Amino acid sequence: MAKKLNITPLHDRVIVKPAAAEEKTAGGIIIPDTAKEKPQRGVIVAAGPGKKDEPVTVKAGDIVLYGKYAGTEISIEGHDYLIMRESDILAIV
Repeated sequence: MAKKLNITPLHDRVIVKPAAAEEKTAGGIIIPDTAKEKPQRGVIVAAGPGKKDEPVTVKAGDIVLYGKYAGTEISIEGHDYLIMRESDILAIV
């Protein structure tokens, strides 16, 4: 898991560290960088407190699935993260 960040998401936002993109197919074929798909799985690094009557249900360390184009890419201390609303998360694995 990543170290503690110096950033706190507000309301129902979460910060996700995306999983690495697949390097090979199941058959062993190496995928070039131009053909790799965006990962749809990641680890929650930080979560906001939630809205007034809706607390956030995910917590730091949860592995989640999210939509392919969900969130906004940000870079913090040289690492890439996604910041998104909790409603963009599809499932906790």
